[in-house]
Amino acid sequence: MTEPSGSSSTRTVDRALALLAEVCAEEAISLSECARRAQLPASTALRLLRTLESSGFVARDEEGWFGAGPRIIQLGASALGRQTLVRLTEPALHRIVAATGESAYLSIAGPSNTAIYVAMIEGTHSVRHTSWIGRAIPLEGLAVGRALTSLVPAEGYVAQRDRLEPDVTAIAAPIRRPGGVAGAISLLGPTYRIDDETMHLFGQLVAREAQDLSQQLGMPTRTDSAPSARSATEQETGT
Repeated sequence: MTEPSGSSSTRTVDRALALLAEVCAEEAISLSECARRAQLPASTALRLLRTLESSGFVARDEEGWFGAGPRIIQLGASALGRQTLVRLTEPALHRIVAATGESAYLSIAGPSNTAIYVAMIEGTHSVRHTSWIGRAIPLEGLAVGRALTSLVPAEGYVAQRDRLEPDVTAIAAPIRRPGGVAGAISLLGPTYRIDDETMHLFGQLVAREAQDLSQQLGMPTRTDSAPSARSATEQETGT
């Protein structure tokens, strides 16, 4: 007896979604392990994963391991845009832009040691940093990565010049929650407009907004003394 085409299509979609769920549950997963968890033959799993890869929902590295692809990351970022953290953070991003004129972002930790930008308010200057919403960048060596992994000095923020993009300065601070880091807010602007003194002032602002958001998520109020201008400008500023 021939199976109705509608039933076959539904089963294919169910299998593909099961595989996608397994891929997204890990930083990287092998074909055999993914097939085992989804209870599918390896040949069937490979065929479906290749289809998902071709549409950007799944990515495969040089060793053949599978991970979340750019399309699923972008969709996840869009969905997160309607969630609590983004709604909670938006007023702070608006205040940062109003006070500095530079673009402000919210990012969260993504798969495979990345940070994903999930919300932003664009700056008001004619020359400004434009939207990176949905973009994934590596955590290692970047200000937002240090903020998301809680590698932040006493000043409460990390400032870097010309690391990911030439002539762009990034200032980031972690939004903490009980037990970890919920996300990071950051300011990005052209380096020529952000000298050491301005970096310090902007850093204090970003750190203060991040601390306020952390308190709203249940963290205790900080009682640290105000950072000195010297200690703030001793942060990473190399290329």
